[in-house]
Amino acid sequence: MKKTNASILIIDDQEDILFASKMLLKKHFENIYTLNNPKNVVELLAKKTIDVVLLDMNYRIGFEDGKEGLYLLREIKTLSPKTVVILMTAFGKVETAVEGLKAGAFDYILKPWENEKLLSIVKQAVDKSRKERKKSNDIGIVDEFFVGNSDVIKKAYSLADKVAKTDANVLILGENGTGKFVLSHHIYCQSERKNNPFIHVDLGSLNSNIFESELFGYAKGAFTDAKIDTPGRFEMAQNGTIFLDEIGNVPLHLQSKLLQVIQTKTVTRLGESKARPLNVRIITATNADLKQEVTDKNFREDLYYRINTMEIILPPLRERDEDKIPLAHYLLQKMMAKYGRDEITFDEKALEQIEKHAWNGNIREMENRIERAVILCENNRITVSDLDLEQITTYEENQDDIQLSAVEKTAIEKILFKNNNNISKTAEELGLSRGALYRRLEKYNIN
Repeated sequence: MKKTNASILIIDDQEDILFASKMLLKKHFENIYTLNNPKNVVELLAKKTIDVVLLDMNYRIGFEDGKEGLYLLREIKTLSPKTVVILMTAFGKVETAVEGLKAGAFDYILKPWENEKLLSIVKQAVDKSRKERKKSNDIGIVDEFFVGNSDVIKKAYSLADKVAKTDANVLILGENGTGKFVLSHHIYCQSERKNNPFIHVDLGSLNSNIFESELFGYAKGAFTDAKIDTPGRFEMAQNGTIFLDEIGNVPLHLQSKLLQVIQTKTVTRLGESKARPLNVRIITATNADLKQEVTDKNFREDLYYRINTMEIILPPLRERDEDKIPLAHYLLQKMMAKYGRDEITFDEKALEQIEKHAWNGNIREMENRIERAVILCENNRITVSDLDLEQITTYEENQDDIQLSAVEKTAIEKILFKNNNNISKTAEELGLSRGALYRRLEKYNIN
């Protein structure tokens, strides 16, 4: 039997799981890699192209909430967007896996698994990864992003281009959804460090209990589950750039530890006394008003000035009226490529509504609306109804899950109807496995 030329990475802290899955998968796929320490995934993804990751959701003894797995999932999707992730979880933890599906996982498998089921899911995931890579190559959007022509955004990017050539610390300010990650990566790509690591850390989703071990690393035996010496994110970014997103969310008692690293340009792993030298460019971002946070004694003033050598403000979309229509066309092209659709256009009323809408959720809101429209539109024409803008006057982030669930349910019902309730055809068109589709049918009570 000829093996499929694909690279699979298995991440689990149990050696028997790694061994069993590797033995099974290496009969069918060319390259199988295993990691028993999830922190090494950043280094591996920087060196190799991985098609599919099988990711366990729990790594610390006594913790089974899946938060580490969800955090790793987001990191993998950030570092390697075309890599498809399958979650592995124990029976009874399905609700956590479903949260992972919302965060971008392809599917999940229960442990212990049935070999045929695992093989089937991995093969589907490999196919999806290959299709995604081909789409990106065909339309040439791997490194493209939208800037715009409004004076306010051109000013922000002009400042970014000037500071990129230096090693100055940069603070990016802006509302949620304005493109802070995109700007940080642009600065990195224009810098002298572009051939070295770019490490993204979402401080907003980082539990304070693992803040130090995650950022600074730890020595073997530093705590109960510290099995081997492990570098932190700062060390992983050596000679490159570290992007600390949502820095305004760091608790006050941990800000001093972060300040010490920035001031001394050294890092000390938990359980060690030796300080290790750092050569890292630091970019931070937040949607908070840090000056007010300093005044309110919620953010250290000395830390604020350390990270703020250069401040760049990203304007909200409501201040970029001339960019709304070009951005909508750019996002439409992006979503057409994602879903394999051709020649979709906006009707005139849809464009009028796009121009009038406040877009309080900024670029992220527009992207969600246009993705919904691409899924739902008929006759390759997007209407106001497809965008669902008539009902949306404000954007509340805590409604994201509700909105996305409604979009997903509508899309499934529409495609199921089109395929005369054929599960296989519907699953294929949605890019899901049959099992994943069945779970969604049950979740949304679709008969």
